[in-house]
Amino acid sequence: MGAMPSPRHDALVKMFEHRPELAVEILRDLMGVELPDTPLVRLENTTFNTRRSDDIHADMVLVLGPSQDPAHAIIVEIQQDKSKAPRQLARYAAVLWLMLGCDVTVLVICPDRATAAYYAQPIESGLTGYRLQALVLGPDSIPALTDPQEAAGHLGLAAMSIMVHGRDRKVVEAFAAALTDTDDDHALKYTEYAYSMAAPEVRRLMEEIMTSTDWPVYTPFAREHFGRGREQGKAEGKAEGKAEGEARAVLLVLAARGLDVPEDVRARITACTDLAQLETWTTRAATAQALEELFDEAGGQQG
Repeated sequence: MGAMPSPRHDALVKMFEHRPELAVEILRDLMGVELPDTPLVRLENTTFNTRRSDDIHADMVLVLGPSQDPAHAIIVEIQQDKSKAPRQLARYAAVLWLMLGCDVTVLVICPDRATAAYYAQPIESGLTGYRLQALVLGPDSIPALTDPQEAAGHLGLAAMSIMVHGRDRKVVEAFAAALTDTDDDHALKYTEYAYSMAAPEVRRLMEEIMTSTDWPVYTPFAREHFGRGREQGKAEGKAEGKAEGEARAVLLVLAARGLDVPEDVRARITACTDLAQLETWTTRAATAQALEELFDEAGGQQG
């Protein structure tokens, strides 16, 4: 069984899903790839078949052009280590080419420099004459955006700039300033993406800078989701209602973090009536890297 995807991996995938045009802009504007000039960009099913018996699953697939006559396909893969065999990427491209009948580009996002170099090498597929050259966006290719206007115009890149260059205070300041020029709902998404992708010390810097500005959501999970759940619980006016609101807050935070909650864990959370325990779980949910940390006895008693 494979390892559970990290919050950083999930945030990157969600950011591209939220705005698929980001992949086109990275390839065309940042990496100089010639792509069909079309406003039609759509997400495709990420699971496709080798026409034998096994399905293969990419992080994201998007298609340029009309569905009946696709002009180009892009496979986006998020790789934080060298665990995936490069030949698998060649296989993805070949199968998608067979299915859609159009050219395919593989874009690999690698926050780690060594991983980026690994996937940047030409990939021998094992089929004579077929060698795939994946296009890799590594930390050296992600610009440090310190201009608020530039960050506001490229919020996806600005969030990735936080991931790679967030220790530079000017990068975080530019990101925070850019968010004030965007409507709250839109900005909240990118705040969550950046926060999930950032290292712990960068998260602390984000909170410090965002609390000193007019931007109201400086810790996206604690402020938006935790607060919403608490207020809903209080409005119900009864202990049972408060517990239900707190339980919902826990689940909202976990959902915002991209953590998959099995039914048995969901049942345990919703069945808990201990408000103090639920508040503890909500606080832990904002930073937990895995569900096990939510119930860690070292951090407090279990419910």
